[in-house]
Amino acid sequence: MAGVIAGKVSARLGIPALLLFLCIGMLAGADGPGGIDFNDAPLASAIGSVALALILFSGGLHTSWSAVRPILTPGMVLATFGTTVTAIISGAAAVFIFDISWPLGLLVGSIVSSTDAAAVFSILRSRGISLRPPLRPLLEFESASNDPTAVFLTVGFTTLILMPESTAGELIVLLVQQLVVGTALGILTGRVAVWMINKIKLEYEGLYPVLSLALVLLIYALTAVLGGSGFLAVYLAGITMARHRLLHKRTLSRFHDGVSWLMQITMFLMLGLLVYPTQVVKVVVPGLALSAALMLVARPVSVWLSLSGRRWNNRERAFVSWVGLRGAVPIILATFPLASGVEHAGVIFNAVFFVVILSVALQGTTLSVVARWLKLDAPEPDVSDDREEIVGGATTGRRLHEIEIHNGSWVVGKRVVELDLPEGVWVVLLNRGEDYLVPQGPTVIEAGDRLTVLADQPELRKVEDILTGGTQRR
Repeated sequence: MAGVIAGKVSARLGIPALLLFLCIGMLAGADGPGGIDFNDAPLASAIGSVALALILFSGGLHTSWSAVRPILTPGMVLATFGTTVTAIISGAAAVFIFDISWPLGLLVGSIVSSTDAAAVFSILRSRGISLRPPLRPLLEFESASNDPTAVFLTVGFTTLILMPESTAGELIVLLVQQLVVGTALGILTGRVAVWMINKIKLEYEGLYPVLSLALVLLIYALTAVLGGSGFLAVYLAGITMARHRLLHKRTLSRFHDGVSWLMQITMFLMLGLLVYPTQVVKVVVPGLALSAALMLVARPVSVWLSLSGRRWNNRERAFVSWVGLRGAVPIILATFPLASGVEHAGVIFNAVFFVVILSVALQGTTLSVVARWLKLDAPEPDVSDDREEIVGGATTGRRLHEIEIHNGSWVVGKRVVELDLPEGVWVVLLNRGEDYLVPQGPTVIEAGDRLTVLADQPELRKVEDILTGGTQRR
């Protein structure tokens, strides 16, 4: 409850919600008035991993493929190559700042290499600021797709430290295996999930969110068992499901948005409990040095190298560099060496925690100012409610058309979700005799029905062919 209230306060003040969630956790912890002594790193790591999987799936489910497609290549370069460059430069800085070995320093760099843009957009929305395309989809895609790279690097260097006999070749093979298996299973299981949700015909609508939640956990676990990246798989499964027509899609989308918020609050409160502020104070000076290396050197260099070419101007690169906001993922990754008993793991965890707090406090509170200063902001679109996508047809060239379904059409006996209509076409009303129905995904179409569809003129001919043809289109 405190977390939800903190979310409201953060929106009003423009402070990232995750910062308040962490503060609540620290107040409830052993060093705060709450006095809860929680120091179970393996449990925190396990809970954080599952929470992160659910958050990534929700991010994929809310990702617009049409927006992502134009920035797919630079987004992937930034999420993989850029994250690796950030890890190497930050790791080199950590070696000298903390006077530790190179494997341990590169482990620190890997932990802090991923970004969390979810907080970025909550801040920009609270200030009424939107970003000019293609910055928004680029940052959204990077924030969700760079986590697997950071996980690969963290697990790889943790393995190298615990098992020095491991070779670089073995780690590269592991990385490729995680990428290939995670990608293949993510896309495959996403398609299976679409088929299952559309075909299973559950008696109660409330069971569909339960089914989707179970599928997410199954996809994550199955991929991990088969040697792939469960995080990458659930994210790609979410994108795959978002690309297809899905029964109760809006209900599922809202449900997983709520689950994502629950997981974020759970993670940050738990991590706030896990940290001891009195220990974090001891790493303030080296933490400041590592933060400076990360924000002012590692992130800008990785962005400039990843977004080379004429498509991206210097103002856009500068903003992307400043949006290297650290969030929950680095703290979750910092529990991996803590749970594995890596040397200096306690110092690493406290240093990473400090870096995240400083990143959120400094970068998070100045994003709107930097966006305006670089002239990359645009007015936030005003959408009053979900009906806007239908009512807005009058201004986007879409019109309402009535089409009668004759006996012999292939759609007779089919459900609305099975029609496979073009993107942006909506069946908004069904006239059956003297009855008027608002069709849902499971609504079965009968001969003689008159369907009112919302479509633009170029799509109307396709829609008529689909709904009145004698055979299903291929």
